[in-house]
Amino acid sequence: MNEGEKKVVSKMITIYCKGNHHTKGKLCAQCGELNSYAMMRLERCPFKENKPACDACTIHCYKKDMRGQIKLVMRYAGPRMLFRHPLSTLQHFSRELKRRRLNPVPERTRNNNR
Repeated sequence: MNEGEKKVVSKMITIYCKGNHHTKGKLCAQCGELNSYAMMRLERCPFKENKPACDACTIHCYKKDMRGQIKLVMRYAGPRMLFRHPLSTLQHFSRELKRRRLNPVPERTRNNNR
């Protein structure tokens, strides 16, 4: 369930932690906690395999402080993913494109949740 999402999120958190907390091979305590929290949220996602991208989701399941942290991680690591994990990035974009074609999110909903 959501194994591809889990891998991408973990890789992003690792990139962020290495770049900002200067860790090598292991996540710092704060990033480890965020990673565990993100994995738990993905496990409990009611959409299962049809989960939309978080920014297009109608349910925001992260606590406010964790949502702020994961946004920072994604802003930092997102552009770097293409260079550090190109295959994972392309697979992620491909999955998202398929999901959006199969389950389009109404424009009104997408804009109101930001």
